[in-house]
Amino acid sequence: MTAPASYKAVIFDMDGTILDTVDDLTAAINYAMAKCGHRHDYVKEDGYRFFGSGVHTAIQRALAKEKGADNAELLRIGIEANKPFPGIDEDEVQRIMAVYMPYYKAHNADLTRPFPGIVDLLRKLRGAGIRTAVVSNKPDNSVVQLAEDYFDGEFDLAIGERPDIARKPAPDMNFLILEKLGIDVKDAVYIGDTEIDLATAKNTGMDCIMVDWGFRPEDELKALGAEVIVSSADEIFAIVTGSEK
Repeated sequence: MTAPASYKAVIFDMDGTILDTVDDLTAAINYAMAKCGHRHDYVKEDGYRFFGSGVHTAIQRALAKEKGADNAELLRIGIEANKPFPGIDEDEVQRIMAVYMPYYKAHNADLTRPFPGIVDLLRKLRGAGIRTAVVSNKPDNSVVQLAEDYFDGEFDLAIGERPDIARKPAPDMNFLILEKLGIDVKDAVYIGDTEIDLATAKNTGMDCIMVDWGFRPEDELKALGAEVIVSSADEIFAIVTGSEK
C-alpha cells in the first residue's frame, strides 16, 4: 500500500472494526433460531464465524453449522451475495430472518460497546480535517442508530444494507460515500476486519487497513492477503495522517 501523505477520508466497517457487537449478534441469532425450532446454543466464537457478510449469510451459516459444517465450509457461504447454500431452504432462512430482524433492532445495544480507542480516534481524525464514514452489511436502521448512539456525530455518513444499493463486497456503498463527501478514491482508505472488507476495498480500488481485534485473527488476515494489519487505534491514526513516516 502506497499511502498519500495524509488521507482525506476514512471509511470504516462497523461490526468487529469499530463496535464489539458479537455478543448481541450471537444472542439475536440464538433467539431467532430457537423461535424457529433450530439449534440455539451458539457461543461468541460461533458468532465470529457467522457474521461479517450480512444477516442472510449469518443465518445460512448457523443452519449449516447445525447440519455439521466445519469452519472452512462456513466461510465459503456468502461469497456470492445472498446465494442460497446447497441443502439449506431459502424459505426457512427468510422465516428466521423475520424473527431475527425486529429482535436485533430492539436489542442491538444490550452488550455492544466501542472497541478501545475508537471514539478518541474518530475525534482526532475529524480534528485533523479528515472525513469519516461507516458502511456495513447489517441493516441500515441499526447502522444509523448505533452510529448515533455510540459515536454522537463523529461520522459524516453511515450506510447499512438496504434494497436500493448493493451490499459489500460490492463497491457501491463506498462509491456513494465518496461521491457524497466529494473525495477521490485515491485519497480515501477503508478499514475492516474480515475477508468481505478486503474484497470491498479491492473492488472499490481503495487502500485497506485491517484490524486484528475483530472477527478474524491476525493469522487468518495474513492468509487472506491483508498487507496492512494494525492492533490499535493509534496505529490507524498514524497511518491515516502519515505521522508514522
